Parts: sequence; structure tokens; C-alpha cells
Amino acid sequence: MTKKIFATIASSVAAFSMMAAPQIDIVDPPYWWSGMENDTLQIMLHGDDIRDCHVNVDYPGVELLDIARLDNPNYQFLYLLVTEEAQPGTINITLNDLKLRRNNQAVIPYKLRQRDANARDIKGFDASDVLYLIMPDRFADGNPDNNRNINLKNDVKADRSNPNGRHGGDIKGITDHLDYIENLGVTAIWVNPVLTNDMPGGTYHGYATTDYYNIDPRFGTNQEWNNLVEQCHKRGIKVVMDMIFNHSGSEHIWFTDRPSRDWFNFPEGYQQTSYRLSTVYDPYVSNYDRRLTTDGWFVESMPDLNQNNPHLMTYLIQNSIWWIESSKIDGIRMDTHPYAFAQPMAQWIDAVEREYPNYNIVGECWYGTEGGEAYWQRGSKVSDINTNLPTVMDFVLSISARKAFSEQTDPWNGLNTIYDHLALDYLFPNPQKILTFLDNHDTDRFLLEEPEDLGWWKQALTFLLTSRGIPQLYYGTELLMHGKKEGSDGYVRLDFPGGFPGDAVNAFTPEGRTPMQNEAHDFLAKVLNWRKGKANDVIANGTLKHFMPTNGIYLYERRLGDKQVIVMLNGNDNELLVEMDRYNEILPIGTTMHDMLTNTPVTIGEEMTFAPRAIYILENF
Repeated sequence: MTKKIFATIASSVAAFSMMAAPQIDIVDPPYWWSGMENDTLQIMLHGDDIRDCHVNVDYPGVELLDIARLDNPNYQFLYLLVTEEAQPGTINITLNDLKLRRNNQAVIPYKLRQRDANARDIKGFDASDVLYLIMPDRFADGNPDNNRNINLKNDVKADRSNPNGRHGGDIKGITDHLDYIENLGVTAIWVNPVLTNDMPGGTYHGYATTDYYNIDPRFGTNQEWNNLVEQCHKRGIKVVMDMIFNHSGSEHIWFTDRPSRDWFNFPEGYQQTSYRLSTVYDPYVSNYDRRLTTDGWFVESMPDLNQNNPHLMTYLIQNSIWWIESSKIDGIRMDTHPYAFAQPMAQWIDAVEREYPNYNIVGECWYGTEGGEAYWQRGSKVSDINTNLPTVMDFVLSISARKAFSEQTDPWNGLNTIYDHLALDYLFPNPQKILTFLDNHDTDRFLLEEPEDLGWWKQALTFLLTSRGIPQLYYGTELLMHGKKEGSDGYVRLDFPGGFPGDAVNAFTPEGRTPMQNEAHDFLAKVLNWRKGKANDVIANGTLKHFMPTNGIYLYERRLGDKQVIVMLNGNDNELLVEMDRYNEILPIGTTMHDMLTNTPVTIGEEMTFAPRAIYILENF
């Protein structure tokens, strides 16, 4: 969807009528609501030489508070007070070009809508959910007609032979396969960025935004996005939207026609970030190193936004609220969170939670240590700032999990790595608000190659879905999709088989999957549907107690009141005979529980034999 001309011109027909009235080509946000908690609305106007135009707003309950006139003569930032008395309707914003010394007007009919009475009650995702991460361009092509869009400045056609190009997946493709997603048993989808990326090459991944208020037309329309959210909600599936405040795309109007010199960091030109996030909390850091991290650009095509500019930050805050209010998304994943300035980002979260008290936001805090992750969670015990960030991502688990689960477990290695990782949860104010995952679109796939058997893979997924935190799965995990980033990120972002016209196989159906893929899919679906069903409360809210796997067995308990889930994993490729009295405090000898995987009773004896890579998920309810 291209930007529309919002201004209607009411010019004099006298001799001076050859002089054009002010032309407004961008009005952001395109509309707003009455009844918001924050009663101040910023409206960004862009048009040729409009900065010094006189502005008049005449609408009951709405008052023009201020006009920010920045370096660039092509911008105005209006600040309106929208009081409780303001009713839905059309606000006529009038611009007069006084330099022409006559009544030369542009009138912007600005819509004020009625806020949904239940909007404040949106409940964000939490540990009761499992997120399914989807890269729209690589999941399914529901509308081949939108694979090109001649209205874009950089029209890039789909080319599935290019791992770094657009492949044609879209929002309709996701909507068309909601039955599959629902039956798998996940309760939320996290969708990689879908906003317009009108960039050379197409930036299929979506992380170079050029229009913050419109869906990329090659993914669909704003209405199609709203429809996806609505259809998900009808199935009890939440939607998490990917957002990027650290940078924009270099084809954004802000970069091609900058509002002010300080709109971007390193305004004199491209300076790449060091990617060294330890500088953010390093007590001995030099100003040079810290600035290079936070102010440096991610890549040259993604200039780094200056969140300390109050007009820019107000725009970004309103934009996120606009998407929540207009489409009812249930959560936000914030890309490259620590690269942006911490204080304005904390103010953003506070503003969102003021409008939606039960909301959740997860920040991408990519650290290789638990201390680095814990630094960013709200109320951190190891941070000197209050980031306000409710949920952080467990990159440490994703980095260590493949080796930990695939190797043999001895008193120091294998599943002891997982034990030691959880032992550091004392650093986190709220371990249940950690997003846990084995892989995502930015990492190697959890499986680097097709496995010979599924023993340790099943154990890893079992742990992910029964331990603490909010689990996230990457699309295709259930199909054993594998790959390495080496050479191209595209190799870990392969097309979902059957999602595209002409695919030889359709893995959305059992008939289109190999026997091993069906085994993996069915195992995962069984655990997922059990987790979202009768086990949901104890897994989402229960306590966690685990036993050090020095004997090769990792055993842990989730408990909520009288409800109990016991998970037992043999972290070895050989059979183990284990004395069970060490577990008496949670699992006395003679206890009988139900194994949900085999649907059989299991009685705890003084000794138990565990088959190679054995998995038990025992329940007492």
C-alpha cells in the first residue's frame, strides 16, 4: 500500500491561484483513538516546504499543544491534546502557507476513532504459551499475485532459487495453514517483520523498515494482517509482532530526507557497530567502545536510529501502540534491544503497559552468558538501570543445547550443562519470563544435518516444553528441518515444503512427510497438546526442582499444589541401572504415576533400568 495524499486543497481562484497550496504526502499515524490513557498525540507531517506553515485545529475536546519545527523544512510534528471530551469524528487540520501572503490552505481530514472498550484487557503471552516462529517469506505463498508490486520503488520479484532473495511467502499463506498450526498444539505465533521493506534486493527478512504504518504489499495488506490476528484469536492462538526500533531501512523517508541531523546516530556517515554488547554493562568501559556498540549501524543499509531524540521516540512509541490497538496483537518481540538506548526504551515499555497493563514484550538480548541476559530483565539484581523489559531471550540455552543433549552425560558433561545453566536462574528476577528456544531465524538450526535417530532430539524438545520459561519453536522443527548459516542465512530459512505452488511434497500432511518426519511431528504434537491441555497450569505456574545428573539421569519435578509432573531423561546412548532412593524427597519408592508418552502406569522401584535416551513424562492427575 503506497502513501496516500491526505491533504485536500482549498485554494483561492483569484490571480494568485497559480501558486500551489501546501502538499502533504505523509500523515503518521493515519488515524488515532479517543479514550487513550495518554492524552497527547503526535502527528508527523511531511511535504515540500511545510515547516513554517501556520496550523489550525478546531475540534471539540482537541487542542493544538505544540508544533516541533526541526532542521528539515519538509516536516512538522504536531502535538495534540485529546481530552476525555473528544468524541470520534473527523478533525480538520488546516495548514496555511503564510509566506504566500494569502489564504492558501491544505486541509487534512484526520480521523479520530472510538477505542475498543476491551482493548486494555489484552493479555500478553506468558509461560502458559508456546510460540511458533514464522518467517513469512519462507512459510507459505497464499497469493502468488503479490509476489511483485510495481507500485514500490524497488520492485523485486520472487526467486526461490536465491537463498537471499524473496521467495513469495505471505500473510495469506500463514492464514491458510492455521489448521496445521492449531493441530500442532502451539498457542502463539511470532511473525518476523511484515512492515514495508522497499529496499534494493527486497530484504525478504523484513528488518529494514521503510514504512512503519503499512504491511509490505508483497506480504499482503493491513486488512490481511488484521484478519490473520482475528482468525488466530478465534482458535485461541496469540500473535506476537516483530518490531525494530534500533534502525530503519536506508530507503525510509527519514534517511532520504532527514527530519533533523540528530535523527540518526553517526550522522556524518556509516559506522558499523562492534556487536560487542558487553560494553553496555562493563563497569570499566570506555566511551568510545560503548558508543560504537550502541550508536554504530548494524549494516550500511540499516542506519541507526537515535532514540534519544524525543520526537523520534514518541513516533516509535505511538507506532507500536497503533499496531496493538488497530490489529489486537498480543505481544511484541523487539529486535536488537540492547543496541538501542536503554532509558528511552524503558519509557516505551512503560507507555505500552500504561495502555495495556497485561501486555508482554520480549527483547532480543543476544548474550553468551546468563549474567548478560539477566542484566536486561526488569528488576534485575545485576543491573544498574531499570530496563522495564519483562521478558528476555535465553540465547545461552540455544548456544549450548545441541552439544549438551547430543553428547554422553557424565558427572560433568551432557545434561549437567543444562543443570548448571538453570542453577544460575538466581540471577533473574523472573525465570518464568525467559523465552527459551533451541534455534531461531538468526542461528544455525538445532539440527545441523538429518539425524540418524530421534533420541536426543526428543529429549531436547521434552526439556524445552516442560522446564521453566516461555518456549519458542522455529517453523519446521517438527519436520526435522536442518541447516547451517555458513555461506548464507538463507540456509537456515528454507521454504516449508508444500507451502509454495509447484512443491513436489506437501509436509503439511502426513502423506507428504517421511516416516521419521511423522515420528518427530507426532511426538511434538503429543507433548504440545498435553502441555496446553491438562498440564498447562502446573507447567506454566509450578515450581521446579531438579537433581544433578551425575548418574547419567536428569530428573526434575514441576509441582503446583497437589499436581506433579516428573521428567526423567537418560542422557546416554547406553542402558543405565539406577538406584532411585536419591529421589525420595519428591518420588518415594513405590510411587505409581502415569506416563503420558506411553499412556501406561510407572511404579518407582528401588532400582530402575533406563533404556538408551529414555524419556518419561510422569503425571499424577
